[in-house]
Amino acid sequence: MSQQETDEQVGVDDEGFLVDTEDCEAREAAYRERGTSRPITVVGNPVLHKECRDVTEFGDELAQLIDDMFASQRTAEGVGLAANQIGVDLKVFVYDCPDDDGVRHVGAICNPVLEELAPEERILDDSNEGCLSVPTAYAALARPDYAVVRGQDAQGNAVKVRGSGYFARCLQHETDHLYGYLYIDRLSKRDRKDALRQMEEGTPRYEVVANG
Repeated sequence: MSQQETDEQVGVDDEGFLVDTEDCEAREAAYRERGTSRPITVVGNPVLHKECRDVTEFGDELAQLIDDMFASQRTAEGVGLAANQIGVDLKVFVYDCPDDDGVRHVGAICNPVLEELAPEERILDDSNEGCLSVPTAYAALARPDYAVVRGQDAQGNAVKVRGSGYFARCLQHETDHLYGYLYIDRLSKRDRKDALRQMEEGTPRYEVVANG
């Protein structure tokens, strides 16, 4: 039996949005227990600074990658992880992230595209942001507090994901990764320099891939 046939399927609601808040504990554990944790790629590695390739094959290799990403995310104690953060040049990210109401969301999205919000929907949240690929560094970054991402699930079906608050920030952050942007690229030169200084002075709590 193929990997995908053993996965618990995640449904969609009447509007085509992933139902990613049900059975979160069991689904995340199933992904993670099949996966192998990999070291995290950090800022400066070329794979993080270019647009990733589209996912075109929705088979066992992709399913295994997603399992490995969930395992890696848990090891690093993250709430989201893009494929290029473990050195894989593919447009896929996973998440295990609460929203501002404490509701847990668990899922995986391939070929994500962030939808443009109408001006009246763009309420900015200037909270602190961090990144597993910029370990030990944090900086305030204004992002809309609501986000909609459309893409495909692990079987290639068209889906959408929506989030508010912290989860909206996660969706935007991970989509950025797959187009070659880290959150520090959206900071002022001064704040970016400060974030890189924090990273230089800190010690990651998880294994990273050394650059150079």
